Amino acid sequence: MASPLLVLRDIHLTFGGPPLLSGVEIAIHPGDAIGLVGRNGSGKSTLLKIAAGLLEVDQGERAIQSGATIRYLPQEPDLSGVATTRAFVEAGMTHGNDPNRVRRLLEQLGFTGDEEPSTLSGGEARRCALAQALAPKPDILLLDEPTNHLDLPAIEWLEVELKSLSAALVIVSHDRRLLERLTRTTIWLDRGATRRVELGFAEFETWREQQLEIEENQSHKIDRKIAAEESWLRYGVSARRKRNQKRLADLYVLRRGRREARRVAGVVKLATTEDQSSGKLVIETKRVAKSFGDQAIVRDLTLRIMRTDRLGIVGPNGAGKTTLLNLLTGALQPDSGRVSLGANLQIVTLDQSRASLGPAMTLREALTPGGGEVVTAGGSTKHVAAYMSDFLFTPEQARMPVSALSGGERGRVLLARALAQPSNVLVLDEPTNDLDLETLDLLQEMLNDYPGTVLLVSHDRDFLDRVVSSVLAFEGDGRWIEYAGGYSDMVAQRGHGVLAKVTPKPVPAKAPSAPSTHRAKEDSLRKRRLGFKQQHALKTLPSRIADLQAKAAKIQKTLSNPALFQRDAAQFKLAAAELAAAQAALSAAEEEWLQLELLREEIEG
Repeated sequence: MASPLLVLRDIHLTFGGPPLLSGVEIAIHPGDAIGLVGRNGSGKSTLLKIAAGLLEVDQGERAIQSGATIRYLPQEPDLSGVATTRAFVEAGMTHGNDPNRVRRLLEQLGFTGDEEPSTLSGGEARRCALAQALAPKPDILLLDEPTNHLDLPAIEWLEVELKSLSAALVIVSHDRRLLERLTRTTIWLDRGATRRVELGFAEFETWREQQLEIEENQSHKIDRKIAAEESWLRYGVSARRKRNQKRLADLYVLRRGRREARRVAGVVKLATTEDQSSGKLVIETKRVAKSFGDQAIVRDLTLRIMRTDRLGIVGPNGAGKTTLLNLLTGALQPDSGRVSLGANLQIVTLDQSRASLGPAMTLREALTPGGGEVVTAGGSTKHVAAYMSDFLFTPEQARMPVSALSGGERGRVLLARALAQPSNVLVLDEPTNDLDLETLDLLQEMLNDYPGTVLLVSHDRDFLDRVVSSVLAFEGDGRWIEYAGGYSDMVAQRGHGVLAKVTPKPVPAKAPSAPSTHRAKEDSLRKRRLGFKQQHALKTLPSRIADLQAKAAKIQKTLSNPALFQRDAAQFKLAAAELAAAQAALSAAEEEWLQLELLREEIEG
């Protein structure tokens, strides 16, 4: 075997509490394709930073082969200090690298190269950082959640791109399909130590379960031995004093080892709070259409969703998946066609935008929005501390602001909030973001056992295959087609996966004057991120739309009285004018909300 490019020896690191890393050993050789796996909070991202040379350790050694190059993709890249996206990517290049590769990667990831980094959304910043990491074709490529904020076309492009590289790969990801397709070796970071197995991720999980079973059996043996020794001390026949002292000392050693052993992290306990059953027919659409200006979001959609169906919705960023969800659940009215909702629907939505988690909100407040000490979930009432424990939170975290939690922990908070609400329809918009693989498995099992209906938007192909019974796929130009089965079944039926959304190229125009150029630049900046007023409007418009719908319905009911005109013609005309004004305001509010929602989806994607 060739000499390793990078070696980490006996790495120890502590952040003021129990050791995070205790004697970690890693060797990265040319051509390695390693999946680094472990629970949320086990130290995977920290270990990548140490390997990249960005973090000092308490003890241990980092050795890198002379001349070897490393590129690292962080979860939260910093693009400050550069003028354009092209300049940021070029900053990662070294002498002898192909400059044309910068242009090609930027184009494939949706950039012109002239964008100002300060105007990019979080998702765009990650894509730009991905281009910087890939561009120089390094010897070692360290990737921390590379699929975050990427849609399905970009994820599948990334797979092909990574397979074409000769670099040694170390990947941290919750995307099981990506790990299965790219890795040949797995390093398991568990309770501060690493175990390397020369198996790809597809075979690793079976091996890991075998190891945990062996460990559990050994733990039971130690427990039985401790019990036997304690029994001997109490009731056994006395022997020579020295022998007794020796056995007593051995018992103390066993007890100390059992007490100090770092146990396997607990598992999240997921259970839904069931409401009364919905009707057999949950949602039915008849020739539904919705457009914004000249852009068709939904065109001629006829669909029937029955109780216990699991519908997956897939499409590229900007296709209008969130808008489609709002049409299906009645939060948004179509331009034409009809959406019928079944009887007794209790819809709960998992808010993956995390807007409902205010930065100053504590964990306790997030789990008990109305205050109090108890949470009702899964058919039982628990103290909030016990419910926190179900989701692997400690009592000390109760008063911690949610802004201080990791991405995976905030994902668990959202799950806990959603599952505590009575429901018979679950609407999940990217629920897998930042969750570790073990929690994803439990979420999958919970959804499979859920007696209600599930609407799921996700870019996680493996999760879709495991959960959904049919897939509604974007076909372009506002057309959506339902395919039976999971994501892989959809690919088999249509012959390809999700394709990138085609954006018409603008018609070249004459160069504008200086003031027009300035205004165009300002318009471009505004389109790159939502301003405060836009964010506020996006948050408040749904309630305004609901109020206007209720007002219009009330006026319509008044006008439907045939005796009103004969009794009071002036009142009838006034009500008719009020109805026209309410309908106009409703239409304007819906158009404004739809425009902002499309802009948000494109930016945050």
